Amino acid sequence: MKRLHCIGLLMGLIALSGSLYAQNTNEQPERRSPRARTGERESVKKETGLPELTVRAQDMNERMTQETGSARWMRVIYREIDLTKEQNAPLYYPVRPLNRTMNLFSSIFQLLSEGKLSAYEYLDGYEVFDDEHIIDFRKDVLDRAYIYYEEVPGTGGAEPTLMINESDVPSADVRAFYVKEAWYFDQNNSVFDVKTLALCPILTTTGDLGEQRLPLFWLPYENIRPYINNTLIMTSDFNNAKTFTIDDYFRRRMFDGEIIKTENLLNKTLREYYPDPDSLLLAQQEIEKQLTTFRESLYWQPDTTRITDPKEARKAARTAKRTASTTPKESQPKTTSSSAKTEKSSPVRSVRRR
Repeated sequence: MKRLHCIGLLMGLIALSGSLYAQNTNEQPERRSPRARTGERESVKKETGLPELTVRAQDMNERMTQETGSARWMRVIYREIDLTKEQNAPLYYPVRPLNRTMNLFSSIFQLLSEGKLSAYEYLDGYEVFDDEHIIDFRKDVLDRAYIYYEEVPGTGGAEPTLMINESDVPSADVRAFYVKEAWYFDQNNSVFDVKTLALCPILTTTGDLGEQRLPLFWLPYENIRPYINNTLIMTSDFNNAKTFTIDDYFRRRMFDGEIIKTENLLNKTLREYYPDPDSLLLAQQEIEKQLTTFRESLYWQPDTTRITDPKEARKAARTAKRTASTTPKESQPKTTSSSAKTEKSSPVRSVRRR
């Protein structure tokens, strides 16, 4: 009897412990994937409602962000990048997606259609990146650029989705970009660098009035950089290995773009100041020279006249010997008669006797 009583008590304890364990497991919160918690950044994501990036992409974006708040000197410059030029071809080709490779505008268009990016209205002369100037993708991009799309009604009261064929994306007609960049000097870190601020694709259309250029929207570069940082491109015809990304192409300033405007109080373009093409070209070259001169004047330059290169010194010595040996006898100074007599009177040892 005692043995049966002990067995029943043991089974009761086992059942009680199992119920407590099940209750604890049910009360535990669900495990969540790791997320970046950086205060203001998290609140901004909740307000915009955009899909979150991975923690690795967010961390890389923060580390690569260039801070210009403490800059003591800055100059904002607008450039126009012609994608038909050979140096800018990596941003334009392939025109259609090929083997999972897309050009710059195709990547931007896909991110906008998926709702991962927010584009801002193109204003003539100013760029305002706030919620009031966020454009509607269907109204301000598709309808404005006459891009064909189909609406598929959503199920269960959901919003309709847009179906766009790849052949209808005008990636071949976007042949230029506006680039807004800031040349700045950070005195705290003693750094002179260039930061890309925003991009604006320019659509070229042909109609009754001829060829027209239509700037579509402004896109902050900080928003698109986490995505194009992984987009590999081919930068040379002799090396087909894709070793650079689109972000590297902008950071290393591998593109060729002419200056069309500098930020000024009157908010005028260079063409308004210099309507003549020759004067406009001289003004652009002068601005480039000013930037280069300012950068060189920040740091101490060694005096090249006091630097003696050993290789150059040896080369100069050999050149002097060579010129001395090839000097004609007439140009050499004549010796005096006394020295000539001294040379004649000196004994000469015969070689044959040896």
